[in-house]
Amino acid sequence: MKAIYKKHILTFKRPSSTSRGVLTEKETWFLILKENDRIGIGECGILRTLSVDDRPDYEQKLQWVCENIHLGKDQLWDALLEFPSIQFGVEMAFLSLASKTPFELFPSEFTLGLKKMEINGLVWMGEEAFMKAQIEEKLTQGFRCIKLKIGAIDFQKELGLLAFIRNHFDDKTVEIRVDANGAFSLNDALSKLNQLAEYELHSIEQPIAKNNTDSMSELCKTTPLDIALDEELIGVFGIAAKTNLLKKIQPQYIILKPSLIGGFKGTLEWIAIAEEMNIKWWITSALESNIGLNAITQFTYTLQNPLPQGLGTGGLYTNNFDCPLEITQGCIRYNVDKNWQLNGILL
Repeated sequence: MKAIYKKHILTFKRPSSTSRGVLTEKETWFLILKENDRIGIGECGILRTLSVDDRPDYEQKLQWVCENIHLGKDQLWDALLEFPSIQFGVEMAFLSLASKTPFELFPSEFTLGLKKMEINGLVWMGEEAFMKAQIEEKLTQGFRCIKLKIGAIDFQKELGLLAFIRNHFDDKTVEIRVDANGAFSLNDALSKLNQLAEYELHSIEQPIAKNNTDSMSELCKTTPLDIALDEELIGVFGIAAKTNLLKKIQPQYIILKPSLIGGFKGTLEWIAIAEEMNIKWWITSALESNIGLNAITQFTYTLQNPLPQGLGTGGLYTNNFDCPLEITQGCIRYNVDKNWQLNGILL
Protein backbone atom coordinates (compact mmCIF):
# COMPACT_ATOMS: atom_id res chain seq x y z
CA MET A 1 0.00 0.00 0.00
CA LYS A 2 1.19 3.50 -0.85
CA ALA A 3 -0.03 6.74 0.72
CA ILE A 4 0.34 10.35 -0.37
CA TYR A 5 -1.24 13.59 0.79
CA LYS A 6 -2.34 16.69 -1.11
CA LYS A 7 -3.36 20.17 -0.06
CA HIS A 8 -6.44 21.84 -1.53
CA ILE A 9 -7.68 25.41 -0.96
CA LEU A 10 -11.46 25.80 -1.15
CA THR A 11 -12.64 29.27 -2.17
CA PHE A 12 -15.86 30.71 -0.74
CA LYS A 13 -18.41 32.02 -3.24
CA ARG A 14 -19.00 34.90 -0.85
CA PRO A 15 -16.92 35.91 2.20
CA SER A 16 -18.59 34.20 5.16
CA SER A 17 -18.63 35.91 8.55
CA THR A 18 -18.46 34.28 11.97
CA SER A 19 -17.87 35.83 15.38
CA ARG A 20 -14.21 34.85 14.90
CA GLY A 21 -13.78 36.72 11.63
CA VAL A 22 -14.48 36.57 7.89
CA LEU A 23 -13.66 33.47 5.85
CA THR A 24 -12.69 33.79 2.19
CA GLU A 25 -11.00 30.41 1.75
CA LYS A 26 -10.68 27.10 3.56
CA GLU A 27 -7.61 24.88 3.60
CA THR A 28 -8.09 21.13 3.51
CA TRP A 29 -5.84 18.11 2.95
CA PHE A 30 -6.49 14.77 1.27
CA LEU A 31 -4.92 11.46 2.25
CA ILE A 32 -4.86 9.13 -0.75
CA LEU A 33 -4.20 5.40 -0.45
CA LYS A 34 -3.34 3.15 -3.38
CA GLU A 35 -3.23 -0.64 -3.23
CA ASN A 36 -3.13 -2.72 -6.41
CA ASP A 37 -5.83 -1.11 -8.57
CA ARG A 38 -7.83 0.29 -5.63
CA ILE A 39 -7.91 3.84 -4.34
CA GLY A 40 -9.01 5.24 -1.00
CA ILE A 41 -9.42 8.92 -0.24
CA GLY A 42 -9.85 10.64 3.11
CA GLU A 43 -10.21 14.31 3.94
CA CYS A 44 -8.28 15.88 6.80
CA GLY A 45 -10.54 18.89 7.31
CA ILE A 46 -8.48 21.19 9.50
CA LEU A 47 -10.21 24.45 10.44
CA ARG A 48 -7.53 27.02 11.14
CA THR A 49 -7.92 28.97 14.43
CA LEU A 50 -10.51 26.44 15.66
CA SER A 51 -9.03 22.96 15.23
CA VAL A 52 -6.90 21.81 18.14
CA ASP A 53 -4.45 20.47 15.54
CA ASP A 54 -3.84 23.90 13.99
CA ARG A 55 -0.11 23.44 14.61
CA PRO A 56 3.13 24.17 12.71
CA ASP A 57 3.87 20.43 12.46
CA TYR A 58 0.55 19.54 10.78
CA GLU A 59 2.02 18.73 7.36
CA GLN A 60 4.92 16.92 9.02
CA LYS A 61 2.39 14.68 10.78
CA LEU A 62 0.67 13.93 7.47
CA GLN A 63 4.04 12.89 6.05
CA TRP A 64 4.56 10.64 9.09
CA VAL A 65 1.18 9.00 8.44
CA CYS A 66 2.13 8.28 4.84
CA GLU A 67 5.46 6.76 5.94
CA ASN A 68 3.71 4.60 8.55
CA ILE A 69 0.53 3.69 6.69
CA HIS A 70 1.41 0.00 7.20
CA LEU A 71 0.38 0.40 10.87
CA GLY A 72 -3.26 0.36 9.80
CA LYS A 73 -6.30 2.41 10.70
CA ASP A 74 -6.66 1.59 14.39
CA GLN A 75 -3.03 1.92 15.40
CA LEU A 76 -2.68 5.17 13.45
CA TRP A 77 -5.86 6.57 15.06
CA ASP A 78 -4.43 5.92 18.53
CA ALA A 79 -1.13 7.56 17.59
CA LEU A 80 -2.90 10.67 16.24
CA LEU A 81 -4.81 11.64 19.38
CA GLU A 82 -3.70 15.27 19.17
CA PHE A 83 -4.58 15.47 15.46
CA PRO A 84 -8.34 14.78 15.27
CA SER A 85 -8.73 15.99 11.68
CA ILE A 86 -6.01 13.56 10.55
CA GLN A 87 -7.66 10.78 12.60
CA PHE A 88 -10.78 11.46 10.53
CA GLY A 89 -8.86 11.45 7.25
CA VAL A 90 -7.20 8.14 8.14
CA GLU A 91 -10.51 6.48 9.07
CA MET A 92 -12.14 7.74 5.89
CA ALA A 93 -9.26 6.72 3.61
CA PHE A 94 -9.17 3.13 4.93
CA LEU A 95 -12.96 2.79 4.68
CA SER A 96 -12.82 4.21 1.16
CA LEU A 97 -10.09 1.76 0.13
CA ALA A 98 -12.14 -1.19 1.42
CA SER A 99 -15.41 -0.06 -0.16
CA LYS A 100 -17.02 -1.11 -3.42
CA THR A 101 -16.41 2.40 -4.71
CA PRO A 102 -14.20 5.09 -3.08
CA PHE A 103 -17.26 7.11 -2.08
CA GLU A 104 -19.74 4.58 -0.71
CA LEU A 105 -18.31 4.28 2.78
CA PHE A 106 -21.51 3.34 4.63
CA PRO A 107 -23.89 1.50 2.26
CA SER A 108 -27.52 2.10 3.23
CA GLU A 109 -30.88 3.15 1.88
CA PHE A 110 -29.41 6.65 1.81
CA THR A 111 -26.61 5.74 -0.62
CA LEU A 112 -29.14 3.82 -2.71
CA GLY A 113 -31.08 7.07 -3.10
CA LEU A 114 -34.13 5.66 -1.29
CA LYS A 115 -34.00 7.76 1.90
CA LYS A 116 -33.09 11.35 2.72
CA MET A 117 -32.21 13.28 5.90
CA GLU A 118 -33.61 16.55 7.22
CA ILE A 119 -30.99 19.27 7.74
CA ASN A 120 -30.97 22.83 9.01
CA GLY A 121 -30.69 25.79 6.65
CA LEU A 122 -27.65 27.85 7.66
CA VAL A 123 -27.90 31.66 7.75
CA TRP A 124 -24.50 33.35 7.88
CA MET A 125 -23.67 36.50 9.81
CA GLY A 126 -23.72 39.78 7.96
CA GLU A 127 -25.60 43.02 7.64
CA GLU A 128 -29.24 42.87 8.64
CA ALA A 129 -30.53 43.02 5.05
CA PHE A 130 -28.18 40.20 3.98
CA MET A 131 -29.26 37.97 6.85
CA LYS A 132 -32.93 38.69 6.20
CA ALA A 133 -32.48 37.80 2.51
CA GLN A 134 -30.89 34.49 3.51
CA ILE A 135 -33.75 33.74 5.90
CA GLU A 136 -36.33 34.38 3.18
CA GLU A 137 -34.36 32.18 0.76
CA LYS A 138 -34.15 29.28 3.24
CA LEU A 139 -37.88 29.46 3.98
CA THR A 140 -38.67 29.52 0.27
CA GLN A 141 -36.42 26.48 -0.22
CA GLY A 142 -38.55 24.49 2.20
CA PHE A 143 -36.34 24.33 5.27
CA ARG A 144 -38.28 23.52 8.44
CA CYS A 145 -35.25 24.19 10.63
CA ILE A 146 -33.15 27.35 10.31
CA LYS A 147 -29.86 28.03 12.07
CA LEU A 148 -28.68 31.62 12.47
CA LYS A 149 -25.16 32.57 13.39
CA ILE A 150 -25.40 35.51 15.80
CA GLY A 151 -22.99 37.74 17.70
CA ALA A 152 -21.55 39.84 14.88
CA ILE A 153 -24.13 42.63 14.52
CA ASP A 154 -26.14 44.62 17.05
CA PHE A 155 -28.04 42.22 19.34
CA GLN A 156 -31.31 44.14 18.98
CA LYS A 157 -31.09 43.76 15.20
CA GLU A 158 -30.57 40.03 15.66
CA LEU A 159 -33.67 39.88 17.84
CA GLY A 160 -35.47 41.74 15.05
CA LEU A 161 -34.52 39.00 12.60
CA LEU A 162 -35.94 36.38 14.95
CA ALA A 163 -39.10 38.45 15.29
CA PHE A 164 -39.34 38.59 11.49
CA ILE A 165 -39.40 34.77 11.32
CA ARG A 166 -41.84 34.41 14.20
CA ASN A 167 -44.21 36.99 12.72
CA HIS A 168 -44.65 34.60 9.79
CA PHE A 169 -44.06 31.14 11.26
CA ASP A 170 -44.67 29.70 14.71
CA ASP A 171 -42.28 27.25 16.36
CA LYS A 172 -44.30 24.24 15.17
CA THR A 173 -43.83 25.34 11.55
CA VAL A 174 -40.21 26.55 11.63
CA GLU A 175 -37.62 25.50 14.21
CA ILE A 176 -34.95 28.12 14.94
CA ARG A 177 -31.48 27.35 16.23
CA VAL A 178 -28.93 30.07 16.94
CA ASP A 179 -25.15 29.77 17.21
CA ALA A 180 -23.26 32.40 19.17
CA ASN A 181 -19.81 30.80 18.66
CA GLY A 182 -18.93 31.87 22.21
CA ALA A 183 -19.64 35.57 21.52
CA PHE A 184 -21.60 36.47 24.69
CA SER A 185 -19.76 37.85 27.72
CA LEU A 186 -20.03 36.02 31.02
CA ASN A 187 -21.83 39.02 32.52
CA ASP A 188 -24.66 39.39 30.03
CA ALA A 189 -25.11 35.83 28.72
CA LEU A 190 -28.10 34.95 30.90
CA SER A 191 -29.82 38.25 30.10
CA LYS A 192 -29.41 37.59 26.39
CA LEU A 193 -30.66 34.02 26.76
CA ASN A 194 -33.79 35.33 28.48
CA GLN A 195 -34.42 37.73 25.59
CA LEU A 196 -33.77 35.04 22.97
CA ALA A 197 -36.14 32.62 24.71
CA GLU A 198 -39.08 34.92 23.92
CA TYR A 199 -38.83 33.76 20.30
CA GLU A 200 -39.41 30.09 21.11
CA LEU A 201 -36.02 28.91 19.90
CA HIS A 202 -34.95 25.29 19.78
CA SER A 203 -31.48 25.89 21.22
CA ILE A 204 -28.38 28.07 21.29
CA GLU A 205 -24.90 26.78 20.51
CA GLN A 206 -21.97 27.81 22.67
CA PRO A 207 -23.30 31.08 24.16
CA ILE A 208 -20.00 31.81 25.95
CA ALA A 209 -16.41 30.98 25.06
CA LYS A 210 -15.09 27.50 25.83
CA ASN A 211 -13.04 26.76 28.95
CA ASN A 212 -15.42 28.68 31.22
CA THR A 213 -16.83 25.44 32.57
CA ASP A 214 -18.08 26.85 35.89
CA SER A 215 -20.01 29.62 34.13
CA MET A 216 -21.28 27.26 31.40
CA SER A 217 -22.45 24.78 34.02
CA GLU A 218 -24.36 27.52 35.84
CA LEU A 219 -25.88 28.74 32.56
CA CYS A 220 -27.08 25.23 31.70
CA LYS A 221 -28.80 25.01 35.11
CA THR A 222 -30.56 28.40 34.88
CA THR A 223 -31.13 28.88 31.15
CA PRO A 224 -34.66 29.31 29.78
CA LEU A 225 -33.31 28.05 26.45
CA ASP A 226 -31.63 24.72 25.71
CA ILE A 227 -27.85 25.03 25.37
CA ALA A 228 -25.72 22.97 22.96
CA LEU A 229 -21.96 22.59 23.44
CA ASP A 230 -19.89 22.89 20.29
CA GLU A 231 -16.39 24.39 20.61
CA GLU A 232 -16.34 23.12 24.20
CA LEU A 233 -15.76 19.57 22.90
CA ILE A 234 -12.68 20.44 20.84
CA GLY A 235 -9.38 19.31 22.33
CA VAL A 236 -10.94 17.04 24.95
CA PHE A 237 -9.16 13.70 24.63
CA GLY A 238 -10.01 10.35 26.23
CA ILE A 239 -13.15 8.83 27.69
CA ALA A 240 -12.47 10.09 31.23
CA ALA A 241 -11.99 13.73 30.21
CA LYS A 242 -15.08 13.66 27.98
CA THR A 243 -17.17 12.12 30.74
CA ASN A 244 -15.97 14.65 33.31
CA LEU A 245 -16.75 17.59 31.01
CA LEU A 246 -20.32 16.51 30.32
CA LYS A 247 -20.91 15.52 33.93
CA LYS A 248 -19.79 18.96 35.11
CA ILE A 249 -21.62 21.12 32.55
CA GLN A 250 -24.73 18.95 31.98
CA PRO A 251 -25.74 20.61 28.69
CA GLN A 252 -29.05 19.86 27.02
CA TYR A 253 -27.29 19.04 23.70
CA ILE A 254 -23.86 18.46 22.22
CA ILE A 255 -22.92 19.13 18.61
CA LEU A 256 -20.51 16.74 16.97
CA LYS A 257 -18.13 17.71 14.17
CA PRO A 258 -16.13 14.62 13.17
CA SER A 259 -13.26 16.65 11.66
CA LEU A 260 -12.72 18.43 14.97
CA ILE A 261 -13.26 15.58 17.45
CA GLY A 262 -11.48 12.53 16.06
CA GLY A 263 -13.63 11.30 13.22
CA PHE A 264 -16.19 8.52 13.45
CA LYS A 265 -14.64 6.84 16.49
CA GLY A 266 -14.34 10.11 18.38
CA THR A 267 -17.94 11.00 17.54
CA LEU A 268 -19.23 7.63 18.73
CA GLU A 269 -17.35 8.04 22.02
CA TRP A 270 -19.09 11.37 22.69
CA ILE A 271 -22.49 9.92 21.73
CA ALA A 272 -22.14 6.94 24.09
CA ILE A 273 -21.21 9.22 27.01
CA ALA A 274 -23.95 11.75 26.23
CA GLU A 275 -26.70 9.15 25.93
CA GLU A 276 -25.72 7.70 29.33
CA MET A 277 -26.50 11.16 30.76
CA ASN A 278 -29.65 11.74 28.68
CA ILE A 279 -27.93 14.51 26.72
CA LYS A 280 -29.18 14.82 23.14
CA TRP A 281 -26.94 15.42 20.13
CA TRP A 282 -26.72 16.09 16.43
CA ILE A 283 -23.92 16.03 13.85
CA THR A 284 -22.60 18.97 11.87
CA SER A 285 -20.07 19.31 9.08
CA ALA A 286 -17.17 21.73 9.58
CA LEU A 287 -16.69 23.31 6.15
CA GLU A 288 -15.19 20.20 4.55
CA SER A 289 -15.25 19.70 0.81
CA ASN A 290 -17.94 17.44 -0.59
CA ILE A 291 -15.55 14.50 -0.10
CA GLY A 292 -15.59 14.89 3.67
CA LEU A 293 -19.24 15.97 3.71
CA ASN A 294 -20.19 12.80 1.81
CA ALA A 295 -18.51 10.60 4.43
CA ILE A 296 -20.06 12.49 7.35
CA THR A 297 -23.53 12.40 5.78
CA GLN A 298 -23.42 8.65 5.09
CA PHE A 299 -22.15 7.98 8.62
CA THR A 300 -24.83 10.22 10.16
CA TYR A 301 -27.61 8.41 8.32
CA THR A 302 -26.59 5.10 9.90
CA LEU A 303 -27.12 6.58 13.39
CA GLN A 304 -30.80 7.33 12.68
CA ASN A 305 -30.99 10.52 14.74
CA PRO A 306 -34.42 12.11 14.15
CA LEU A 307 -33.24 15.72 14.65
CA PRO A 308 -32.34 17.93 11.67
CA GLN A 309 -28.59 17.59 11.14
CA GLY A 310 -26.09 20.30 10.16
CA LEU A 311 -24.97 18.99 6.78
CA GLY A 312 -25.79 21.75 4.31
CA THR A 313 -22.40 23.36 3.64
CA GLY A 314 -21.56 21.73 0.30
CA GLY A 315 -22.64 24.70 -1.82
CA LEU A 316 -20.38 27.30 -0.21
CA TYR A 317 -17.39 27.01 -2.55
CA THR A 318 -16.57 27.90 -6.14
CA ASN A 319 -14.19 24.95 -6.51
CA ASN A 320 -15.86 22.12 -4.64
CA PHE A 321 -16.16 18.66 -6.21
CA ASP A 322 -19.36 17.78 -8.05
CA CYS A 323 -20.99 14.85 -6.28
CA PRO A 324 -24.32 13.02 -5.86
CA LEU A 325 -25.30 14.93 -2.71
CA GLU A 326 -28.29 17.23 -3.27
CA ILE A 327 -30.35 19.49 -1.03
CA THR A 328 -34.07 19.62 -1.76
CA GLN A 329 -36.93 20.87 0.42
CA GLY A 330 -34.77 21.11 3.54
CA CYS A 331 -33.36 17.59 3.17
CA ILE A 332 -30.10 16.11 1.90
CA ARG A 333 -30.29 13.15 -0.44
CA TYR A 334 -28.00 11.02 -2.59
CA ASN A 335 -28.80 11.24 -6.30
CA VAL A 336 -27.54 7.97 -7.75
CA ASP A 337 -27.82 9.42 -11.28
CA LYS A 338 -25.09 12.00 -10.57
CA ASN A 339 -21.39 11.22 -10.76
CA TRP A 340 -18.34 12.43 -8.88
CA GLN A 341 -16.04 14.95 -10.62
CA LEU A 342 -12.72 15.09 -8.77
CA ASN A 343 -10.95 17.74 -10.87
CA GLY A 344 -7.73 15.72 -10.89
CA ILE A 345 -7.36 15.48 -7.10
CA LEU A 346 -6.39 11.80 -7.31
CA LEU A 347 -3.75 12.24 -10.01
